[in-house]
Amino acid sequence: MAQDSWPSPSHNSRVINDGEYEKIAARFSDDGVSGTPLDTAVASAGVGLTANIRANVEASVRGHAWTSGPTGDTLQIAPNPSGQSRTDRIVLRLTRSTWTVRAVVKQGTPGSGPPGLTQQAGDTGVYEILLAGVTVPAGATAVTVTRGELYVGSRIRPCTSSHRNPNPTLGEMCFETDTGMVRVWNGTSWRIVYEDSDPVLATATVSAWKALSDSVLERRGGIVTLRLGSFERTGGTISSSADSRLPVLVPAAYRHPTRDQPVLAYVSGASVARMVLYAANSDKPGQLWLTNYERVTSGQAVLPQGGVSWAVKN
Repeated sequence: MAQDSWPSPSHNSRVINDGEYEKIAARFSDDGVSGTPLDTAVASAGVGLTANIRANVEASVRGHAWTSGPTGDTLQIAPNPSGQSRTDRIVLRLTRSTWTVRAVVKQGTPGSGPPGLTQQAGDTGVYEILLAGVTVPAGATAVTVTRGELYVGSRIRPCTSSHRNPNPTLGEMCFETDTGMVRVWNGTSWRIVYEDSDPVLATATVSAWKALSDSVLERRGGIVTLRLGSFERTGGTISSSADSRLPVLVPAAYRHPTRDQPVLAYVSGASVARMVLYAANSDKPGQLWLTNYERVTSGQAVLPQGGVSWAVKN
């Protein structure tokens, strides 16, 4: 019989080994620390070439429980006699030869980035998750520890925008506590599922024009919606031979990367005009210009048709 299952009376009288336990327990809980980024960091710089592990921390690695214990622990950092800075990592490591989980220092190479996490499948080898980064300057007598805990979460993992899971799985989701964004890993990049920028003022000051009402934008789920204000000409008369910049500037994070946005407008006195909101890759990034019109004299108003929206890169 090729098929099997456990625990089961037909499988070793319901007795399972460590490898079999991992296969069923690994998805009971996601890998990570119990808590959120709002908690005190698990790892911090100690005295000299050491790092401290906070007491009473609990975590899970491939279904195996770990605790730092009532007193925590102190990890030794290797000296760095090279002439270049070194980046180490503090990881929680499941070692399958002993079936234990321990917080350990994974040493990097001077002049290179942090060492990669080892996440071996099967019944042998090791499996690591990140706790922190350690910067060890050349000839250092002290180190800097940068938190980077992976948290268990509640199926949508809490994190910060600078410390997402470095080894995500397809379809994994996270909530960034510092940005309010929800993201999903599509196999190659973290894509925004939800965001709400709240209103962002896009009114600018330019010569010869006055904003009669503010231009305001919002970004939600990778879509920017801009409600343009109205504008009054305060300078001299301009004719169709010259483009004129209007008092709007879209902040860099909200600009379309490659496509300009045309906008229809009405000029008081019964004429129609065309405006262009320029993309990030143009020579007028984020600026709104009056480009097609008959003429505008001092005191006339330019009234946009309404809102305009576009997609931005997540």
